[in-house]
Amino acid sequence: MILDRFRVPDRVAVVTGAGRGIGAATALALAEAGADVVLAARTRSQLDEVAERIAGTGRKAHAVAADLADPAAAGALADAAVTRFGRLDIVVNNVGGALPRPLLDTSTGFLEDAVRFNVSTAHALTRAAVPAMLENGGGSIVNITSVVGRVAGRGYLAYGTAKAALAHYTRLAAADLAPSIRVNAVSAGSIATSALDVVVGDPELRERVEAATPLRRIGDPEEIATTVVYLASPAGGYLTGKVLEVDGGQQVPNLDLGLPDL
Repeated sequence: MILDRFRVPDRVAVVTGAGRGIGAATALALAEAGADVVLAARTRSQLDEVAERIAGTGRKAHAVAADLADPAAAGALADAAVTRFGRLDIVVNNVGGALPRPLLDTSTGFLEDAVRFNVSTAHALTRAAVPAMLENGGGSIVNITSVVGRVAGRGYLAYGTAKAALAHYTRLAAADLAPSIRVNAVSAGSIATSALDVVVGDPELRERVEAATPLRRIGDPEEIATTVVYLASPAGGYLTGKVLEVDGGQQVPNLDLGLPDL
């Protein structure tokens, strides 16, 4: 059956930023598709909740509470997967972020921290995962980037630059790792996660954001998760080096921060 191509039976995945939002939805989706999952984030209690939900699917989860702003901590997750489950097949680099701020308030250090958190962490885990994946014939890596890495708006310099770098990192890594390991990305638009609480909780602001989105709504974390499952599974087996835009059709930013001219 065609739906069987969307399954990843008895595969092992690592998902970063898995305590909530897109990461939690993705980890659960991969488990429902047949994978055991290593969950990584800062907050142990959140990871334990996700692990309990995964157990309810009949799959196994291993929670690793770590500060993934440190690339070394991210890299160690590959070994954790092999130690716990004996293999590694799928990596989802979901951790990242950077607060908006005007250009003149964006120090060099702030920009470097954004690149480190969004790109260096993904590279550390990718680099560590490759040998383990090759032991079983290959695998799939999915990076979570953002529409802000493609469209330009005031206040997003650090975050947008880092996410644009992650998108092109995806293309370059795909070239280096083909044909055994596929590398793709999901460019997420405005998704109802904790990062968007200020929008979701303010009816007027939410209406403005939705009106500026062609599909006229905010996305759900599961809509990113299902895209990850597609990319990680045999259903997406002929894709590598691609960035799938799951953003409600955005061509411009849908949240104006109201920063004035200098």
